[in-house]
Amino acid sequence: MKYEVGTVILSAGAGTRMNLNVPKPLAPFMGDCLVDYPLRASVAMMNTVAPSKNLIGLVTGHGRDLVENYINKNYKNENISYAFQKEQLGTAHALRCYFDQIEDSKNCEYTMVLCADTPLIEEASLLHLYNELKNKGLDGVAATFSVSAPKGYGRIIRSEDKGFHIVEEKDANEQERRVQEVNSGVYVLKTSFILEHLYSIDSENKAGEFYLTDLFKDEFNVAPILFDDASSFLGVNNLEQLEKSETIMRRRIATALRVKGVRFVDARHTYINTQKIGRGSFIHPYVNIDEKSEIGENVTIEPGCIIINSKIEDGAHVKAYSHLEEVVLRNSSIVGPYARLRPGADIGPESKIGNFVEIKKSKLDRGVKVSHLSYVGDAEIGEETNIGCGFITCNYDGANKHKTVIGKKSFIGSDSQTVAPVNIGDECFVASGSTVTHDMSDGSFAISRTKQVTKENMAKRFLKSK
Repeated sequence: MKYEVGTVILSAGAGTRMNLNVPKPLAPFMGDCLVDYPLRASVAMMNTVAPSKNLIGLVTGHGRDLVENYINKNYKNENISYAFQKEQLGTAHALRCYFDQIEDSKNCEYTMVLCADTPLIEEASLLHLYNELKNKGLDGVAATFSVSAPKGYGRIIRSEDKGFHIVEEKDANEQERRVQEVNSGVYVLKTSFILEHLYSIDSENKAGEFYLTDLFKDEFNVAPILFDDASSFLGVNNLEQLEKSETIMRRRIATALRVKGVRFVDARHTYINTQKIGRGSFIHPYVNIDEKSEIGENVTIEPGCIIINSKIEDGAHVKAYSHLEEVVLRNSSIVGPYARLRPGADIGPESKIGNFVEIKKSKLDRGVKVSHLSYVGDAEIGEETNIGCGFITCNYDGANKHKTVIGKKSFIGSDSQTVAPVNIGDECFVASGSTVTHDMSDGSFAISRTKQVTKENMAKRFLKSK
């Protein structure tokens, strides 16, 4: 089969400077892994260019099984193959492994080369490179950018005639080191051009490696493509660079959200990994929202809230320092402050969950109120039921969890408990301080207090005199 574009992602690094217990491509980034981002950008670019006519190859090395298992699990619908670079002998050696071990790689009209540690790369940049190559009839292009302190980067040495070449930091002389245009490590080339020159590259350099940059020479029909935004090509080699890259990514997300009509008090101090936030929503500082969460329109999220893999519908209000994980807040519901909603909590429209309330694996219908200092676990509560302060569903018998069901328009008094399994009907009333151990039919009243005994003048026996 003939392919338009083949993308090879160099993913063999160990990432020793990261000092993590995973290979570099699987280093955590914005809730995913480093390798996810260039992979997604390349998939998006190739689907724009020629859907279903593209090939992706990963060159793996350190932690090969871990990397390949991760990709296979998360990208089942993509045409992804693997090549193994047993020894890391340079980028040209990695590309040789790709062409030697993945036969279809030679059937691609163009080959795009990316690195697994460049999570800020964008589809638009890759498309621009591809279009420049095709429109100008070139054999290869390299993405470049300018930095004031270029230490560590390969320098772009432009020819006065047409081509250019790249000099690595170790091999550069003093004049070349002053050049501020540098190599990003992102390339698009004609596959036939690569195969013509790749195997003649030698390792006669100070690093003793086979440099892919040797494909770019003054006499070749190649060109550097200078980008204004250097951040798109930042590599991640240590945890400081990872933190910097995440900061840039979150700044991008905030910019995109503002365009959609999301308001921030101070986006510099929010930690948002998703763009799924609706128009008119208002985000306060020190809010954490992960990449799996979805926030509707006109939602207010106050300071210090943490939202993980949750859905918050239109008009909801999450008050300060609340923690939500794998929950659903329906339209116009209110939560907090200082509430904890655990996995399986489904809060109905116009419901109110107050301060120091914990809810787990429970469905609350419209207009339910659990205002303060209560625990609701493994329960169903009908619409417009009011739960008093200090209510507890006693759902665990030491071995198994059991369910509490409360009907609609019921009133549960303060400091009451239900010992599950138990069913309370519609329009029931449980008196404060009661422990409900038996089912209640619709409209019934329950009270389970012991009789109060008052002894006159006995308090002094228990109170210490000053």
